[in-house]
Amino acid sequence: MALRKKNQVASFRGRVWIDGKEGTFIGYGRVVLLERIIEHGSITKAAKSMEMSYRHAWDLVDSMNRQAGKPFVELATGGKGGGGAIVTKDGKKAIKVFWTFHKDLMAFLKREEKKLKL
Repeated sequence: MALRKKNQVASFRGRVWIDGKEGTFIGYGRVVLLERIIEHGSITKAAKSMEMSYRHAWDLVDSMNRQAGKPFVELATGGKGGGGAIVTKDGKKAIKVFWTFHKDLMAFLKREEKKLKL
């Protein structure tokens, strides 16, 4: 949310999590991880860019893939340039849905904050 104005007492904040059968399914950090996998083509490089261990990144990807029904990330093994990872069409759709919901939540909080004039 935006920074408070000088004479503003409080500001509203919020976060979006989409829960699945195992708990958190999609949230801010997981979506950023998916975006970094798109950017870097690798879970290892995506994790490093977020200062996250590979193991933690892999656990997040594995959790999303298990809960999604269709994988959000597919792995490519070996080959000339080594392995890598790609975010699937379903993963990209999840990113879009998350950011739309996040944007809507931020707009709602801003409207409510103006109404209450805290």
